Amino acid sequence: MNIPDELQYTKTHEWVKKIQGNEVSIGITDHAQHQLQDIVYVELPSIGRELKMGAPCAVVESVKAAYDIYAPLSGKVTKINQELRESPQLINEDPYGKGWFLHIEISNPNELADLLSPGQYRAANESEQ
Repeated sequence: MNIPDELQYTKTHEWVKKIQGNEVSIGITDHAQHQLQDIVYVELPSIGRELKMGAPCAVVESVKAAYDIYAPLSGKVTKINQELRESPQLINEDPYGKGWFLHIEISNPNELADLLSPGQYRAANESEQ
């Protein structure tokens, strides 16, 4: 299982990457894309939408089922990955690179303390198995 050290994680298998200032990039983990298998569709929020930490912010459909993706932090959507509309398989192929979902301007930097470190995320996944 690929768990990059420069990211932070949630128990629901989303990742967060700091970009600059209060802007972060969000996607799902290698573990999540592996569980979903063949992703065929992604529904992303509109730019400007306010997200609340822990609330659904996107939907991923695989050949198995549809799954909610939860906002790891509260904030306003500043950018979405348009490529995923035409090529949702990028999430399976490169979940930490070309398969990113969206960028948000976080509204409550204190929420960063609630995210998991790579070690904590690894331990949480090992306890699930």
